[in-house]
Amino acid sequence: MGIDLDDRYIFDITDDTGMFQHAVSGIPDPSEGYTTDDNARALIAAEMLYIRSPEKKYADLMRKYMEFMLYAQKDRWFRNFMGYDRRFLEKRGSEDCFGRCICALGFTMAQNGLPQSVYDCAGKLLRHTYSSCSSLSYLKGKAYAAIGLALWGCADAHPAADMLGGSLVDAYTQHDSESWHWFKDKVTYCSAVLPLALFMLHEKTGKKEYLKVGLESLCFLLKWTMADGYFKPVGCSGWFEKGGKPAEYDGQPVEPCGMMLACLKAYTLTGKSEYRDFAKKAFMWYHGQNIAGINMIDSETGGCRDGILKSGVNKNEGAESIVCYIISSIAAENASLFD
Repeated sequence: MGIDLDDRYIFDITDDTGMFQHAVSGIPDPSEGYTTDDNARALIAAEMLYIRSPEKKYADLMRKYMEFMLYAQKDRWFRNFMGYDRRFLEKRGSEDCFGRCICALGFTMAQNGLPQSVYDCAGKLLRHTYSSCSSLSYLKGKAYAAIGLALWGCADAHPAADMLGGSLVDAYTQHDSESWHWFKDKVTYCSAVLPLALFMLHEKTGKKEYLKVGLESLCFLLKWTMADGYFKPVGCSGWFEKGGKPAEYDGQPVEPCGMMLACLKAYTLTGKSEYRDFAKKAFMWYHGQNIAGINMIDSETGGCRDGILKSGVNKNEGAESIVCYIISSIAAENASLFD
């Protein structure tokens, strides 16, 4: 299949402030406001769209999402939840939000051909906030931040990136056993970001330990999520605890995106075709190769549905879903997955 990317919904779910967090079916819901981590990921999607086709409409999106991040930064951190009235609802966002912001800013600095003002803003925010990486305590926040620092490539940030990578390896070593090759005793959301972070750090530093742990943990995740011949992400309704079985339902669109990116990077680093094949399967989750056999893309709106429940598809089409689908689609196109 070729990639026929419909960009309508990213414009529908974005207003003059930024990207709305949630929607009711295919109608954005202003009452739920905005989040910084959604706008950070939307920045990545907008940049990928712009690089693919440098049109003003995508440049305008980049500008809007970057403005949101500038406003969200406070005291070398990022606030996350914002009401429709443009007032932040908290003084300090989560570590995941901080990590996703560093990831998006690092991605920005690693691209070629963006407007100079976008680089200037991203560089300013990174220089002002990256020192806060030393205060991170949760694995996912560390992983997202490590990806951003690795992509940024600033020499001053190398010690911080290596510190984060060492922390991920330490967590893996503490929990690794004969039948359990993971960083904690429970696999939850966005799990593929952990091996992906180690792949990015290996690519930057050449440290073989990062590649070894990244491949072991990715293969463990693949064993459980690809066992039925298609991608079945660990579901939010129960997760996957050591000694148990993965929850089958409430798998969300962020999961195939993360898995696809991790598999593509594993393929790049090893040349092993099975990782490329797994990347294809992860992407095809959006197009009906999933536990429900349902196409997750709404042809009427261009949006992506929010997940698969035991009772059927979640018809809401929120920010995270469409952003992850756009990122996945362009990554698949760039990798010529379906040529």
